[in-house]
Amino acid sequence: MQKSIMRQVFEPTLGDVLAARNAIAGTAARTPLAPSPHMTRVAGRDFLLKLEIVQPIGAFKIRGAANAVFNLAPDVGGVTCCSTGNHGRGVAFAAAARGIRAVVCMSSLVPQAKVDGIRALGGEVRIIGKSQDDALAESRRLCAEEGLVEISPFDDPLVIAGQGTIGLEILEERPDIATILVPLSGGGLAAGVALAAKAINPAVRVVGVSMDRGAAMKASIDAGHPVAIEEVASLADSLGGGIGLDNRLTFRLCRDLLDGIVLVSEEEIYEAMQTLYYEDRLVAEGASVVGIAAVQAGKLTDLDDGPVATIITGRNVDMSAFTRVVSGGDVVLGDLTVKGKAHGA
Repeated sequence: MQKSIMRQVFEPTLGDVLAARNAIAGTAARTPLAPSPHMTRVAGRDFLLKLEIVQPIGAFKIRGAANAVFNLAPDVGGVTCCSTGNHGRGVAFAAAARGIRAVVCMSSLVPQAKVDGIRALGGEVRIIGKSQDDALAESRRLCAEEGLVEISPFDDPLVIAGQGTIGLEILEERPDIATILVPLSGGGLAAGVALAAKAINPAVRVVGVSMDRGAAMKASIDAGHPVAIEEVASLADSLGGGIGLDNRLTFRLCRDLLDGIVLVSEEEIYEAMQTLYYEDRLVAEGASVVGIAAVQAGKLTDLDDGPVATIITGRNVDMSAFTRVVSGGDVVLGDLTVKGKAHGA
């Protein structure tokens, strides 16, 4: 049995975000902040899309994963993680760049397209159980028994700092941004963006948005401590999973830094995927459109004056499911069927 390698835990700062930008330069792209004329009309103010779909792996997760992997000691021979898909792609991509092994642990709820994408990047995939918690247990077993280093998809200071570079870019390009809508799952993206944005301009509002079935961070903040939730199928599958009962960083950061959390239904996510496709001609995952869904559904009526930005987090969607959505077909999500509706109907 090999000895598990423990990584230092610290609360990241703006300085760590700035360091992350230097570390991932040339690996992660500086992505466009594009206006959405349609959503600008809906919101009644400038509405901008931070297009993380153009990253080399098709998702923002490359930022945090690369920062964590590139900061490992030179003698580390391999890494592991649990993932709902995009973090695993980022870890596999960064590990390949360093020439080390990557083992990605995933539950059976993860779409096959995301499993295939990780394997295409050279990552090993382990399908374990029916939840992110099951996958996490396998990842930690690999750390303990095979000496791999765990790269958390969210609860890691270097991952949080890497995701925080998105906040830097948004504020640098549009210092007048009043509100940032951030897809919320385990909280690495939300914590990093809020940390960076509020360090630059404390008046910026950062709002987390998640699906209304299995929103682990919202349930945990409401309870006052991390809680376990049932993970179910969702159009926003990238937002699935718990935050970990032993959460060290993101629970506290999201609790203290977010200005609110909004939940959207599967039907609202469905319609927002159609909106992004038909109005902005963009293919994106359900998790990417939750900010659009919240505005379209009238759940953010208290927006401050000034421009709004939302993060279009990834494009690694199951295209058969995406095609059903944009063509107005029914989508079955476990025990829930989202009834088809043509765009604009």
